Amino acid sequence: MKVLLYLEGKSVLEKSGIGRALQHQMHALDLAGIPYTTDVLGDYDVVHINTYGPRSWLLLHAAKRRGKKVIMHGHSTREDFENSFIGSNFFAPLVGKYLAHMYKKADFIITPSEYSKKLIQAYGVSTPIIAVSNGIDLAKYQKDPKKEAVFRKHFNIEEGQPVVVCAGLYFRRKGIEDFVEVARRMPHVRFIWLGSINKWLIPAKIRKLVERNHPANVEFPGYFKGALFQGAMSGSDLFFFPSYEETEGIVVLEALASHQHVVLRDIPVYEGWIDETSAELCHNVDEFVESIQDILDQKVDKREAGYRVAESRSMDDVSYQLVEAYQRVLEM
Repeated sequence: MKVLLYLEGKSVLEKSGIGRALQHQMHALDLAGIPYTTDVLGDYDVVHINTYGPRSWLLLHAAKRRGKKVIMHGHSTREDFENSFIGSNFFAPLVGKYLAHMYKKADFIITPSEYSKKLIQAYGVSTPIIAVSNGIDLAKYQKDPKKEAVFRKHFNIEEGQPVVVCAGLYFRRKGIEDFVEVARRMPHVRFIWLGSINKWLIPAKIRKLVERNHPANVEFPGYFKGALFQGAMSGSDLFFFPSYEETEGIVVLEALASHQHVVLRDIPVYEGWIDETSAELCHNVDEFVESIQDILDQKVDKREAGYRVAESRSMDDVSYQLVEAYQRVLEM
């Protein structure tokens, strides 16, 4: 068995969760000893499509004509397309219909969570579907003083200075407005948002928020990966992710795997795997401020329970689940 892993728009999406999910798929297949390719002109038995652009659509139909098995990865839903790019809310109903078409044409669907599985099924999709976490490489996010030193040196973080980090694209859906408002109410804390996207793809209000309409204790330094990012995950005081909508939330897994305090918005995607024992789950700015301050004051510590959640979605487990899915597709 050979798998074609396909990601359209890699230059744009490599900084997103979908881009990291592709890297996780490669790692999982390496662990399982299954050969794969990213060359659409190469030979393969199963194509695993991670995106839904026009080239993904053409590949899906071309593969079907050649008698190849097609897996669509349900990273994307109508709900998480909303409140992202310019015009996303206007086009969301059309995107939902288009996604439903692609999911119906596939032989099999893998989606990152039970929540996203329910959303896709609600579109009228009857294609067999299984929820498999994007997974997390636990070793990569182990606490490492050297990586933390890289993070602290890059941002000139002084000893004892409280630092809160978030990671994501500049989308309203990610809760970026609440992130800034929480920072405004906590001027004694430094807030760093890691991540970026072409600012001309996002609404003017969000672009201005990133460029200038934020208090002095908020920073938008751009996208980072490797040692600096991993050092930020474990070396900051806590990870604050106020997103309104996710299909899983890879950055949440990365924070949990880093033995980090985690503050999240209480949204349906976390049901069944993250609860109040492993993270602070909040509903509004007031609750975010309270939870962040409680962690900084050492009144709350859920890190060990959070790490156990990350362990339950380790890359080793995910690799076996992916292999089972590929084998199931080939037997159809």
